[in-house]
Amino acid sequence: MLGEGILKGLAETAKNFAGSFVSKERLTTVEYPEDRIPTFEAARVFPFLVYDARNPGDENDWEAGLRCVACQICEKECPPKCIFIDKSKDKKPDALGKQQFYPTRFDIDVSVCMSCQICVEVCPFEAIKMDNEFELSTTDRFGGLLHDRRQLAKSNEYYHKIHPTEAAEVDARLAEEKAKADAKARAAADAAAKAAAAAKPAGGGE
Repeated sequence: MLGEGILKGLAETAKNFAGSFVSKERLTTVEYPEDRIPTFEAARVFPFLVYDARNPGDENDWEAGLRCVACQICEKECPPKCIFIDKSKDKKPDALGKQQFYPTRFDIDVSVCMSCQICVEVCPFEAIKMDNEFELSTTDRFGGLLHDRRQLAKSNEYYHKIHPTEAAEVDARLAEEKAKADAKARAAADAAAKAAAAAKPAGGGE
């Protein structure tokens, strides 16, 4: 029937309008910013960088604990090309204790970002996630919308706060990977010790 969709939409609007006088659930208008609707866990706005707290209280803790290893996959896969990364020349240990490169520069232009979450999907290190912070307006329409790695860095604790289910799954997976890496390192150390012991000449005089 021609116009059936329009009629259904108008009926839903009328139902909400009439129902708003008797049911708070039908009151769909919120007087923002005084009143706010709780953010859904699955909400996504702009990306942020996760860091694992290592030295709480240290103002540079965010830099030491960044999960990002500057692999630049997110930069290459970003559709609007709003991520800019420079890789370090040296390495530092990551969350698993493995020596990795790190970003000396990691910028995201939030005025260009389309919140597609592709950067999150392609990251193999669980280093970039989607924030739910949307109040990012600024009077600086250029530099103020280019967020650097210090602005983007947020703790794993914060990640747990906004996405508890997802963060718990990520932590469990990282813990499992760390346990495997530790077991592999112990096995290698044991094998090296046995090899050294076997190669050592037997003691005793002639």
